[in-house]
This record gives sequence, structure tokens and C-alpha cells, in this order.
Amino acid sequence: MDYFITGIDTDSGKTLVSAIFCEALEADYWKPVQAGAPMDSDTVRTLVSNPKINIHKETFFLNTPASPHAAAKVDGISINLSDFHKPKTSRDLIIEGAGGCLVPLNEHDFVIDLAASFTADVILVADLYLGSINHTLLTWRELLARKLNLKGIVFNGKSNPESERIILHHTGLPCLLRIDYEEKIDKQMVKRYSELLRSTWL
Repeated sequence: MDYFITGIDTDSGKTLVSAIFCEALEADYWKPVQAGAPMDSDTVRTLVSNPKINIHKETFFLNTPASPHAAAKVDGISINLSDFHKPKTSRDLIIEGAGGCLVPLNEHDFVIDLAASFTADVILVADLYLGSINHTLLTWRELLARKLNLKGIVFNGKSNPESERIILHHTGLPCLLRIDYEEKIDKQMVKRYSELLRSTWL
């Protein structure tokens, strides 16, 4: 299976969630577009314990930490959906998006269009800040409108039970995992949450 990790904002925790799902599924990792450093693929590499997990090379590495369409313009290149070819692997593949789902790749296409082109199931990461209910429900509606197969939500950060409850109530989606605020993010933390994910969802 292919799973596309998208978030309600740039700092929702997609890379951490990607590492946890890679560890839980023994899946490969791929970030099609990286805009600016540090490299999310390097972060995932430092967080997973399973040596069998393959970190695939980005299709585009852009120098500027900005929306891919803007970063590509700075680098003097253009991005097209036809440029992306899913890596070949016999394992599940975790695909991490760039920013939120409606971050532009070019004048016509958005990051979430990659999920549709790969026919990947979508996992939505929601961090819990003031305003996150609105952003989560708007993102959910956009995913529904595109008829994508949304597997569920991962809540990330300090728990807000009422926000979580109302989001799940309106979307009807399952909560796949809750990630608490953690002082230290390392291999042990990722392994702990991957075991929890395996026990509750997989």
C-alpha cells in the first residue's frame, strides 16, 4: 500500500508521523518535493530503527524554504506532475507531502494532486492549536471533494480533547494515533509510537 501523509499546515508534524508509520509498517519513505533544508529524508533516517527501510531520493530538491512553485521559480525550473515517478519497492511506501494539501506545485497543480496521481491512501495530520478545528475541517472537505481515500487522522501535540472530539464528530474519521507533546524526539520515541500504532490500527 501507498500512504500519502498530508497536514493541515506546514508544521503539523508530517515528518515525525512519516517516521512512525515507516517504523510501524516497515515501509519505505519518499518525499517527492523538498523545499529548503534541513532535509526531511535525513530526519526520517535518524528516527527509524529498522535498517531495511529505504529512504528514496527526492524528485525535486529546491534551495529556498518556500512553497514549491515559488522555490522552483527561484531555482529557474518548473515542476509538472508528469515529472514524478513513484519509486519501485516491494514494501509499503510512505509519501510525505510538502506543507498543507493546497500548497502549489505550479500554476495549476497542488501538492495533494500527487496523492491522486499515485492513487495513495491519505493520512491527515492535525496539530492542535487555536484555529486547528477550522483548518482541519477545511482540509477534510478538500480531500472529500477530490474523492481521495482518507484513512484517518493523526493528532499531534498537547492534547485538546474537545477539539479532537468535534473534529472526529464532524468528519466521521477514525483517530489512527495521538502523539503527545514530547520533550525529546528520537528513535526510542518513534519506536514507542510505532508499537502503539501497530496495536491499535494495523
